[in-house]
Amino acid sequence: MEKIMKTIRLFWKLLWKPLLVSCFFLIWALETSKAESKEIARVLVDGSLTVSANNPAGSSISLSYISSAVVSIVGDTRFLRGVEITITAPQAYFAYRGSLAVAVYMDMGAVPPLIGGVTDIEANTVLLEPLPNKIQSVYQFPIRSDHGLRTTPYATVPNRVIRPASFPILVRIMPIIKGISEEIEKMTFTLTVKPILSNEGALALAFRYPEQLQSKPFILLIDDVLIENVNELQFLREGEHRLTILSDDFRNENRKFLIERSKTLELTIDLQDPTPLIFFEAPEKTVLYFDNEPVNTAKPLAAEPGKHEIKIQLNDYLIIRPITVQKGRTYKIALLVDLNISEE
Repeated sequence: MEKIMKTIRLFWKLLWKPLLVSCFFLIWALETSKAESKEIARVLVDGSLTVSANNPAGSSISLSYISSAVVSIVGDTRFLRGVEITITAPQAYFAYRGSLAVAVYMDMGAVPPLIGGVTDIEANTVLLEPLPNKIQSVYQFPIRSDHGLRTTPYATVPNRVIRPASFPILVRIMPIIKGISEEIEKMTFTLTVKPILSNEGALALAFRYPEQLQSKPFILLIDDVLIENVNELQFLREGEHRLTILSDDFRNENRKFLIERSKTLELTIDLQDPTPLIFFEAPEKTVLYFDNEPVNTAKPLAAEPGKHEIKIQLNDYLIIRPITVQKGRTYKIALLVDLNISEE
């Protein structure tokens, strides 16, 4: 009989913690399976952290076994896919695994005081699980539907998306068993948060129109894809891209541009009058005629599309050439005088 009692006591000693933890999470699962409603949690807030696309390295704070931190997003969220939360535990915690849990709350009714003792918060629970048996536990919380994040052996991606409007969130370490040891009470955990950036940037276009062509239309292509609204911000993958403008009223244009990750490129395009322009280059005292009209070589000549005649006269030297001018093109006409000296 005594041997049986010893076996029962040993069995209970080995399994009471796992059983207690299982009961705890069973109760939590039953509660959270009800209709969506906020819960009330009593927390101790030790400080705050911010996540920003301008700070890819992130920031950290130290927490105890009963403390928490407020995490906020600041700045532009357009280039963020999510927020990465890493909890680093001391090596000594391995001997007490199953004693603590990590919890994350969103949609807080009010942001708790950053350092002001214990306070009650009303929020929705996003995550609640025992602290994994790892030195570093990494969670990647998506903040948009098209995040593309996947759970790997190195990081866990919860199913729930935390929209930017649901921030700030609260990250908490909490005991899930009674009789926490004195050693756990002295342990320090490190909470690190950083942004998960998308591999894209943005293009902001502005157009300057010739005064006489303010309302004329044009077609804009980026990488041969038609852009319906040229005034909208265009989100593009980082790297080189090609922009094309096609129009009957402006000069056609092709140019390349470079998009940097998580940055917005502001590009201003001067739409050009498609009237053909002719530039002249000739030695001093040269007389030039365009369709028998004298030409001022100090500025380009605007010409109508079609066939024309160029006449160049330098002293007794006369050259007459026909030219066909096309809409939206630029031409350069140069008279080159050279001297060739050779010896035999």
